[in-house]
Amino acid sequence: MAGYVGVFVSDPWLQSQFTQVELRRLKSHFNAMKRENGGLMLADLPSKMARIKHVGENLTEQERESFLRDSYKSLEEDVDFELFLQVYLKIQAHAAARMGNTAKSSSAFVKSATSTLLHTISESEKASYVAHINSYLADDEFLKKYLPIDPLTNDLFEVSKDGVLICKLINVAVPGTIDERAINMKRMLNPWERNENHTLCLNSAKAIGCTLVNIGTQDFIEGRRHLVLGVISQIIKIQLLADLNLKKTPQLLELVDDNKDAEELMSLPPEKILLRWMNFQLKKAKYEKIVTNFSSDIKDAEAYAHLLNVLAPEYINPTTLTVKDHLERAKFVLEHAGRMGCKRYLTAKDIVEGSPNLNLAFVAHIFQLRNGLSTQTKQISFLEISPDEAQMSREERAFRFWINSLGNSSYIDNVFEDLRNGWLLLETLDKVSPGIVNWKIATKPPIKMPFRKVENCNQVVKIGKQLKFSLVNIAGNDIVQGNKKLILAYLWQLMRCNMLQLLKNLRFHSNGKEITDADILEWSNSKVRNSGSKSRMTSFKDKSLSDGIFFLELLSAVHPRAVNWSLVTKGETEEQKKMNATYIISIARKLGCSIFLLPEDLIEVIIHLLNMHGYLMHSIFQDT
Repeated sequence: MAGYVGVFVSDPWLQSQFTQVELRRLKSHFNAMKRENGGLMLADLPSKMARIKHVGENLTEQERESFLRDSYKSLEEDVDFELFLQVYLKIQAHAAARMGNTAKSSSAFVKSATSTLLHTISESEKASYVAHINSYLADDEFLKKYLPIDPLTNDLFEVSKDGVLICKLINVAVPGTIDERAINMKRMLNPWERNENHTLCLNSAKAIGCTLVNIGTQDFIEGRRHLVLGVISQIIKIQLLADLNLKKTPQLLELVDDNKDAEELMSLPPEKILLRWMNFQLKKAKYEKIVTNFSSDIKDAEAYAHLLNVLAPEYINPTTLTVKDHLERAKFVLEHAGRMGCKRYLTAKDIVEGSPNLNLAFVAHIFQLRNGLSTQTKQISFLEISPDEAQMSREERAFRFWINSLGNSSYIDNVFEDLRNGWLLLETLDKVSPGIVNWKIATKPPIKMPFRKVENCNQVVKIGKQLKFSLVNIAGNDIVQGNKKLILAYLWQLMRCNMLQLLKNLRFHSNGKEITDADILEWSNSKVRNSGSKSRMTSFKDKSLSDGIFFLELLSAVHPRAVNWSLVTKGETEEQKKMNATYIISIARKLGCSIFLLPEDLIEVIIHLLNMHGYLMHSIFQDT
């Protein structure tokens, strides 16, 4: 993104230990300390570092001072930024060691000669994800020369360094997310091409619902294992939970009794639906406990034994429930699952240790393979979605992924339900316009008193009016009540405000003045005209935009090498329009645009999709 300035240090190893977000945060602390003192020495750090999370929380000032006296000959030494980072890492490691955060046998540490602690990864999770990748990408023409990956090595992180594997994995999770014509695929990529692939995969991962705060392209290029594994984990989780909704699996209605319960079910996140399904099946087995998580509640493997007995009674082994040893029972469970044809995703040891990610993956795969629900679907009227409701669903998805990309305190699964207490809307407003929220009168969840939710939402509406949103007849209580149209109207204006704020900050373009839609329209037409094309658009709802040619010409004008015109269709048929739209979104993401729309949103140029076209234009404009 234009205007972005990285923080760099001369020591490559030291640089590799931090994300750019972490470096900027620590640089800010360092500069503030120097300003306060007019300089900075080692002796100043024990007190000054109290304000830094992890380092300040877990050790007293006396403990930090004692540690530095043992580590350095003199505390009168001047501190530059690199020494500050070294001290930070050492104290962080010392704090963790004091708290007992040493490595378990199942984890591997990213170590160096000068540090005893950084980030850990679970070797069990790595092995599971490698097995998943080897299975689902085995037939990929480009990747087959790298597969199967050996889970006992770090080959996963080496293969991920060019970005192709992550892009392909995203398409396995949500088919069609990335147009593979936009991926740079050849044996040797130059740094520019590799960076483009990582930018494409990160923006596409955000677009399917991954939360990627403090992760950048450099983390993939350097193979930072805990971050790469975290992204892969989220992508695989999205794939495994894809069927846990009423659209994909209407048989889930068997879990509820009436329309009201069904509406509640539709608003639940996939993990909660999976738990509800598991308990529904366990009830059939007369299992008396309620499973509330994928960790401690299933460590004894008893719930698994009952679940598989219900779903696949032909493979029952009576010994499974009579054996006393939990590890032995877990082994019998996995044998039962294997006879059903389930991929394991975990070991018996992972079950008894309560690995939440791997247990979730295992249960989700059991659901995919054999959910035990009736093939007779209940006829419930509200499942027949009108065109307006379908459009609201698409817009809800775009706004949900945008809000989750901002790094708020909580992840949202449904904007109509999860924003009703006002807190996350206040957090989002504070991200868009820092300092605008009066936190003294805001109430943080959990909120028991309904009027406190109304107070939060009243402040949301008040701030919207300060930002000149059109909020006629909208009150805080409308948000509390979950009024879908009003919530979507507010979110569109909030997202648009965010884009315009970003553009305003790019003074290279705006000279500090307000940027309007008319400015973006003029800029777009000017860019395309100056590239030699006669194409132009009259507005964001111009019907001619549906073929995608104007957007492709704009992307090409911004970055001349971005578009491979031999891959572009004329955009005359619906299929050709969709191919162009998919290519446009992938190219824009590859160039650094964060876009949360679908190809259909570009093709269907109608008034209520003005927001989607405008958002694409804002993103392209912002990135240049």
